[in-house]
Amino acid sequence: MSRRINTPGGRKGRRGSLIRVLSAAAFVSALLYWEQTALLYVLSTLAMCGLLLVVAFSDLEGRDKELTESTLNERAAVADDNKLTTTPSLDQARGATKRKRQDAA
Repeated sequence: MSRRINTPGGRKGRRGSLIRVLSAAAFVSALLYWEQTALLYVLSTLAMCGLLLVVAFSDLEGRDKELTESTLNERAAVADDNKLTTTPSLDQARGATKRKRQDAA
């Protein structure tokens, strides 16, 4: 399990997030109540620009490469374990006899 769940301070982050969301909702509601839609439009535009900048500068390709490499490394480790515990396959012997037949023909 995650260390954050096991620690007693793990719930503080959830409570803080909830407080931030509720305060943002109260702020937007107050702007709507006092008919400050122009300010609301400006703030929402700035928030969208910030979100787009975060997405633009995120290294998704590098993250995908790391995930792919780790998956390949895990599969290679499992394959190495299987090679140690299994007997040689019969496919190698069959391939040798097929080559002999083709050479003879």
